[in-house]
Amino acid sequence: MSLVSQKRLAADLLKVGTTRVWVDPDDTDRVASAITRTEIRRLIHEGSIRKLPETGISRGRKRTRRLELLAGRHKGPGHRKGGIKPSKPEWVIRIRSIRRKLRGLRDKRFITTNVYRKLSLMSKGGAFRSAAHLDEYIEAHKLVKRR
Repeated sequence: MSLVSQKRLAADLLKVGTTRVWVDPDDTDRVASAITRTEIRRLIHEGSIRKLPETGISRGRKRTRRLELLAGRHKGPGHRKGGIKPSKPEWVIRIRSIRRKLRGLRDKRFITTNVYRKLSLMSKGGAFRSAAHLDEYIEAHKLVKRR
């Protein structure tokens, strides 16, 4: 026996969806015979038809995800060292000027090819802020070739 129309009427009266209407399995015959709103209202009052509680959204998956994050690497702002990477255009401008400076020093024979290679790799790694900083480094480490 189908209780579709009874459940629909009960859902309307209880102001819930049809899936939240519970019908007592012992009183299915009485509920099936009820065809008016008044009869459905009486069955609700008697307790043969009830409103089921809302089902919440489980936070279990969220909890396990949180635990995974806690077990993982701590990469938040409090754990970071050093400055922010420059943007691409800034980097291009900076590295070109440093490389130009290095080539000039090598071509004028102020630095050896070995020193040039070392400094070019360092500059590629972001060791120098500017061409002026490169000059400071060369002076501090006495890398200029003696004449």
